[in-house]
Amino acid sequence: MVKQERVSTVTVAAVSTVAPALPMQEHRLPLSNLDLILPPIDVGVFFCYDADPAGGRSHQPVAAVLKAALAKTLVAYYPLAGEVVANAAGEPELLCSGRGVDVAEAAADGTVLRDLRLGLPDESVEPLVPKKKAGVMSVQVTKFKCGGAVVGCTFDHRVCDAYSFNMFLVAWAAAASGSSAPPAPCFHRSFLAPREPAAAPLRTAGSLADRLFVPVSRAPALPDTATANRIYRVSAADVAALQASAGAGRTKLEAFTAHLWGLHAKAAAASRRQQPRSCCMGVVVDGRSRLRRDGAMGAYFGNVLTIPYGVMGTGALGEMALADVAGDVHRWVAEAATGEHFRELVDWVEAQRPEPTVARAYLGRGHGGEDAMACVVSSGMRLPLGEVDFGWGRPAFASYQFPWPGGAGYVMPMPSARGDGDWVVYVHAALEVVEVMEAEPTVFRALESSYVFDRSGELN
Repeated sequence: MVKQERVSTVTVAAVSTVAPALPMQEHRLPLSNLDLILPPIDVGVFFCYDADPAGGRSHQPVAAVLKAALAKTLVAYYPLAGEVVANAAGEPELLCSGRGVDVAEAAADGTVLRDLRLGLPDESVEPLVPKKKAGVMSVQVTKFKCGGAVVGCTFDHRVCDAYSFNMFLVAWAAAASGSSAPPAPCFHRSFLAPREPAAAPLRTAGSLADRLFVPVSRAPALPDTATANRIYRVSAADVAALQASAGAGRTKLEAFTAHLWGLHAKAAAASRRQQPRSCCMGVVVDGRSRLRRDGAMGAYFGNVLTIPYGVMGTGALGEMALADVAGDVHRWVAEAATGEHFRELVDWVEAQRPEPTVARAYLGRGHGGEDAMACVVSSGMRLPLGEVDFGWGRPAFASYQFPWPGGAGYVMPMPSARGDGDWVVYVHAALEVVEVMEAEPTVFRALESSYVFDRSGELN
């Protein structure tokens, strides 16, 4: 087995700001009501390229290729080159100023890419994904002594969701590799305009939106929870087994979420310290195809998300069969996955403005208001690994990186770069939950270097 290690030292040699290749008229772009439900948090994503990018098609330095392509791509994706500022009401909005994106060029001194302990992202990944200091987005390109490279990106979640950022990544890679440009993004806020704003308070009182979100002033204080960050692999066989156990008509994500919910109950029961009596599990649902079934929102850039959730006592949850738990997940996900709910949510936010709001799924509360162990699952299965090829081949590994400050867990499954149906799962969860994950014999498996970089190896 290859010894894995943390990055010894990452040295940033230069930082430059890449502006759009064409000048633009400075203007302000309001955030939509569905952008406004997001707190000011940053999301990271990174891509590992094992082959020597400098020896690829262009024979140009990696950073030079990426920066030239970035300048071209920011012409269409100009909000990423702007800044988030406050409007007269104190709400965030986009200043499309053409400021640009900060790009750091770094080197991992004395480290070979395939020796990274990717399963422990606090050690291995944290130095490779930039901390955004200004603007909407930042990039870091880190070269390793083996010739490999990691491209890390950080973006402001208030400006876009993972679906939107995936569109940008594909366009950026196409510009770098000389491939055909994908369709341009759409920023039409009219898709998410409220209906009759004056009537919004009456129409949304007691609605599903009212049950899933709450104004910040009415949100309870979050419990102080010790958390850990991990990246696991889940085999295609285990994914299929979970789906089969969940029963007919259940998706892979519903089955996975049900299994994860059960692990939270086990963690609460096994803990040596006092734990909540309930477990709260949420799922992020994209609304593009729900709001417009004609595909008109397929290129929409922004947030179009809601977060339904369920709460169950740890005792009852621990005794239920996976199929029964998956049925409950399916029920509350299906209730929110409708165009009417998303239209109602837009109206609900309008009724609260300018006060910010928060998803109740993150707050960790049971039906009686008691503390609950909380977790949110967000699907990263649309991460376009095969299309993030900057001219030197597809990545050997990729993952989101989202170690947020909240006590609630956050779990994001995404496709393995091996392309064999396996999943890579980013986990930010309570320590007790991580211990239970690692104690079970199947599903959440350690991410070994041989799995990532030895494509010919057979791992079960």
